[in-house]
This record gives sequence, C-alpha cells and structure tokens, in this order.
Amino acid sequence: MTWLLVAIGGAVGAPLRYLTDRAVQTYQGPGVPYVFPWGTFTANIAGSLLLGVLTGAAVSSPVHALLATGLCGALTTYSTFSYETLRLAETGRAFLAAANVLASLLAGLGAVFLGAELAGGFGG
Repeated sequence: MTWLLVAIGGAVGAPLRYLTDRAVQTYQGPGVPYVFPWGTFTANIAGSLLLGVLTGAAVSSPVHALLATGLCGALTTYSTFSYETLRLAETGRAFLAAANVLASLLAGLGAVFLGAELAGGFGG
C-alpha cells in the first residue's frame, strides 16, 4: 500500500512543480528573456527544505512515503535541472551553467540541512 501513498504524493508534487515554475516566470514578467532557470531552482530548493523538515521531524513511514518520497520526489527535478544546465552551456552561457550547478548544489544542501535543523533533527 506504500506505493499508493507515493503515487498520491507525486500526483500533488508534479503539478506543484509546474505551478512553481509558472509563478516564478510570471513574477519575472512577460517578455523577460530566459537567462537562468529560476523556476526549477526554486522548486528544487523548496523540495529540499521540506525534505529536511520531514527527515528532521522523523515522521512515520507512511507520512514519509506520501510527503518525502512522493511529494518531494515529484516537486524536485534532477532531469529538468540537467536539461536546463545543458541548454545554458549549449547556447554559450557556460558561466551560467556552472553557476546553476554550484548554486543548486549549495542551496539544495543548505536547504535540507536547514529544514532538518528547524525540525530539531540535528543536535536537538
């Protein structure tokens, strides 16, 4: 039955990722040229923070399956991050591609650690 919880969480997380990306693009305004993949970056950091909170709070296995594996798994996206980084590099924006990799790694790790700390998971 765990697979059903994962599927339900994923069914919420995937549209949430899409809506996050659209909201960030709307915030940037119409006609703003694509420079940096802020939508994917935002979704990945938000998912990492939530995963840290869930892990730090030591939630039950069913809640972990629903929210951590399902929701966070679908909200965050390694494939889109990889594709957008490749597109930056292919279009001559190697610096932005490298910045995306470094910023995503550092911010993602920072967010998961912060989330766990906020939930009392480290030294708490």
